[in-house]
Amino acid sequence: MRFSGFDWDDGNRAKCEKHGVSADEIEAMFARGPRIAPDERHSGDEERFIAVGVHANGRPVFVAFTMRRKEDGVYLRPISARFMHRKEAARYERQDEA
Repeated sequence: MRFSGFDWDDGNRAKCEKHGVSADEIEAMFARGPRIAPDERHSGDEERFIAVGVHANGRPVFVAFTMRRKEDGVYLRPISARFMHRKEAARYERQDEA
């Protein structure tokens, strides 16, 4: 998935950070190449995606995001981010081994 950068504002930055994942940490997770899938259940007015990757401390992270087209390119806009629960993390790690 190619994009020109990240689309941050006070709203989405605060929503992600309230779950303990900073904007810098989300950007670093995307640099490490997370798994990305469409989020059809939450796609309404715009197409949404989910990304599952690993935080720098090794904990699995879940990020919901969309892509926003602007004059100078396409930007990834995180909607929400959080550390994964134990069962989710175990499922992620099993898939990673397969």
